[in-house]
Amino acid sequence: MHRTYIYNNCSNSIEWEREMDFKLLASVFTAVFIAELGDKTQIATMLFSTNKDLSRLTVFIGASLALIVTTAIGVLAGKFLCDHINTKYLSWGAGALFIIIGGYTIATAS
Repeated sequence: MHRTYIYNNCSNSIEWEREMDFKLLASVFTAVFIAELGDKTQIATMLFSTNKDLSRLTVFIGASLALIVTTAIGVLAGKFLCDHINTKYLSWGAGALFIIIGGYTIATAS
């Protein structure tokens, strides 16, 4: 029987679930995949891979480990914020931040 740990609604307790939520998995994968396309990380990885003297497997493993660690930091930071700030305010703040960044990007475009 396969079990995973799932934190439930920012509580400190751990809830056991027997099955993975594949709809959530697909949503997170799609959002992150689209966000990372053409991002600095992908460009840096591509540049490392152009060096014929470097092992592409080593580049792949290094980039993958870096993404795993930064994702873990993001998940832990999200858990910390969720424990201290109402999720409704977090959503509003994230939305406002994206609008501000988008407005700045449009305003400063040449």
